[in-house]
Amino acid sequence: MQSDSEIVEAVLDGNQAAYADLVRRHEGAVKAVAVQILGDLHAAEDAAQDAFVKAYESLGGLRNGTAFRPWLLQIARRRAIDIARRQADTVPLDGRTQSTSATPDDRVSLKEEAKLLLDAVMKLPDHEREAILLRHFDGHTVRGVADAVGRSVGTVTKQLTRARARLRDMLKDHRP
Repeated sequence: MQSDSEIVEAVLDGNQAAYADLVRRHEGAVKAVAVQILGDLHAAEDAAQDAFVKAYESLGGLRNGTAFRPWLLQIARRRAIDIARRQADTVPLDGRTQSTSATPDDRVSLKEEAKLLLDAVMKLPDHEREAILLRHFDGHTVRGVADAVGRSVGTVTKQLTRARARLRDMLKDHRP
């Protein structure tokens, strides 16, 4: 499995198709960041798509390919915040808040439990959050996570175990 840095180099060297590998690898984490901010899956998908386009357009400005993931997640965070601000500023003349979707049936909102879990994941230490996002949001195997982050399988296994324990502790008061 190629590292993010190797794929970034390939894209910068003209292999535009290689960018699809980065999208597949980080799509779940980017959507998770956007959903946390927006609370709406459709809006989060739009923000994620915008973030990937912006990242592609700005890839030449990335100084260190190994920093692609945090850089991309920051772009996604900013894009989601921009969308949230624009939604907050959308107020019709009668003063009522306008929904971003045509009907309530068109809106897809996360269950409260999923929002709590996502909030808890985003509070994890960086290395644990990254391992959890790659493993459970992006669907990588433990070996795939280890390859992606440049750590041993044993280290990633420990990080995942610690992260899950932290998540259980953070969410214990929210269980039925």
